[in-house]
Amino acid sequence: MTTFEGLGLDPRLVQATDALGFKEPTPIQEQAIPVLLSGTKDLVGLAQTGTGKTAAFGLPLLQLIDEGQKHPQALLVCPTRELCMQIVSEIELFKKFMPAIHVIAVYGGTSIGLQIRDLKRGVQIVVATPGRLIDLIERKAINLEQIKYVVLDEADEMLNMGFQDDIEFILQNTPKREATWLFSATMPPEIRRVSKKYMQQPMEITVGKVNTANKSIDHQYYVASAHHRYETLKRIIDFNPGIYGIIFTRTKADAQNIAEKLTREGYDIDALHGDLTQQQRDKVMGEFREKALQLLIATDVAARGIDVKEITHVVNYELPDDLEVYTHRSGRTGRAGSTGICLSIVHSREIGKLRQIERMVQSPFHKLEIPSGKDVCRKQFFHFMDKLLQADISHGDYESYVPMLAEKFADISKEDVLKRVAAMEFDRFLKYYENAEDLNVRERARDYKDSRGDVGGGERRERVPARRDPREPRDARVARDFSGSGTGDFTKLFVNLGTKDGFYKASFLQFILDMSDLRKEVLGRIDMKEMNSWVEVDRKSASQMIRAIDGKNYKGRRIRMNDANSR
Repeated sequence: MTTFEGLGLDPRLVQATDALGFKEPTPIQEQAIPVLLSGTKDLVGLAQTGTGKTAAFGLPLLQLIDEGQKHPQALLVCPTRELCMQIVSEIELFKKFMPAIHVIAVYGGTSIGLQIRDLKRGVQIVVATPGRLIDLIERKAINLEQIKYVVLDEADEMLNMGFQDDIEFILQNTPKREATWLFSATMPPEIRRVSKKYMQQPMEITVGKVNTANKSIDHQYYVASAHHRYETLKRIIDFNPGIYGIIFTRTKADAQNIAEKLTREGYDIDALHGDLTQQQRDKVMGEFREKALQLLIATDVAARGIDVKEITHVVNYELPDDLEVYTHRSGRTGRAGSTGICLSIVHSREIGKLRQIERMVQSPFHKLEIPSGKDVCRKQFFHFMDKLLQADISHGDYESYVPMLAEKFADISKEDVLKRVAAMEFDRFLKYYENAEDLNVRERARDYKDSRGDVGGGERRERVPARRDPREPRDARVARDFSGSGTGDFTKLFVNLGTKDGFYKASFLQFILDMSDLRKEVLGRIDMKEMNSWVEVDRKSASQMIRAIDGKNYKGRRIRMNDANSR
C-alpha cells in the first residue's frame, strides 16, 4: 500500500495528513505528488472534481516553498470565491506543523484594501480569482516577480467563464516561474492551446478517462412533457424525502422563478444566480452548508466552485446546452468515495442529446417512471415512520408524562392513535396527491429513431390542457402565475424587512403568514432585497395583512408595511 510518507513528503506534512485521518493517497495524489516534488516539471493533471486535487498540488507546494522568504513564491488561480476559500482552508490544515508559511486568499466582493494590507504583512502562497488578481497587479499591490510556481485549478471552468485572456495576462506577468501546474476535469481545445503556449513539454497525468463521469454516480432520467416539467420536479423532490442537493437551471430567471414557486409551497430552498450580491450569495451558501436549506437552485455560472459535502442529488431541471457542462454538474455529488445520484428531467425531443451525454461520460443512464401520487405518499409515509422510530427520547423527563398520556388515551386503541398521528402529518399532503395524474410520457418509436439520427424532420407539438393544482382553492386559482406576468388580482405590499434581518424566502414567507394568520394561497411573488421586500398578496387579503404586521416590532425594529402603489 502506498503511503504519504512513501511519496517523499516532508515529515511535518505526513504528520498533518495523519492528523486529518488520510491513510493512503488518492490516485491523482499518488501520481502527481512525486512528479511535482521535483519542482521543475510543468504538469497537466486531468481528474474529476472531488478526487483530492487540492492535496495533489497543495502538499508539494508547501514542501517546495522557502519558509524563510516572506514574499509570494506560489500563485494558485481558481474560478470562484468559494473555491478560493476552500483551497486556503485545506492548505491551512496541511501546513498545521509549518507555522512559518503564510497563505492568503484574494477575491472580489470584499475589501481590496484589507487584502492589500494582508499582502504587505508577508505571504508565500497567494490563492486568487483572476479578476481580483489582475486588479492587484494593475494597482502594483502584488509583486509577481519572484513567483516560482503557478497553479491553475479548475482550468476548464475558468475558460468556460470567459477568463482565457485573464489567464494569459497572469502567465505573462509571472516570467520567472519555474513550473506551471494545470488541473482540470476536462480537456477542451482551449486548455490544450494554453498548455502548448505557456508550458514546456508538460507531463500529463490522467486519472480515469477524460470527460467520463464519476463511477460512483447513478445517472437517472425522467421523460416529461414541457408542460409538466415543474410538476415532475416537485414529485421527484417529494419522492426523495431525504434529498439534499442542487437543482440546475439554464437561466437565472428560471432559477429565481422555480425557487419562488417551491418556497411558496413550503420547501426549504433558495436560488443562487448572478443577480445576487456577494453578501447575499454568502448567506445562501452558508444556509445550504448548514442544511438550513434542503435544496439550492443554481445556474451553471453561479455554481462554479461550489464544494459542499454530502450532496445526495444533482437535478438537471433542463439538460445543459454544452454537453461537457453535464460532467461539472454531476460532479457535485458522489464525492470523496461516497455515492450520489444525478437526475435529469427531459422532453422526448431531448432523448438524442441524452444519448450523446451517455456516450460522452461512458456511463449508463437509467430511465425511471415518474412516481405516481400513491408512490409518493407511500415513500413519505415510510420516511415519517422511520423518523418516528428513530426519535431520540433519551433527553427530557418523558417518563413523568407517561401516566397522563396513558390516561388521556385509555379509551383509544393503538391503531387509532397511529392513524391520528399520520393524519396530523399527512392530511394536506394526501389531499394534494389523491387525484394526481400520471405524468409519464411514453417514448414513441419515432422519438427513439430520431435520438439516433435515423429519421429527420420536425415533430408535432404536444397540446396539453391547463391543469389546476388539486390543493388550490377555486378563489385562489389566480395565484398560479408566479412569474410576475400580472394576470391575477394581486396588489403589491412594501415591508421594511429584508435579507439583512436574517430572512431568506422560506423563513420570510413563514413569518408573514404566522403574523397575519393567512394561508399561503393568498400570496403571489415575493421580491426580497437587503433592506426591504415587496410582497404580492390577493387584494381581498391585503388589508388584513397590513393590519396584522404594520407597526409591530421585530428584533427592536418597528415594522412598516403598506400598499406599494400608494408610496
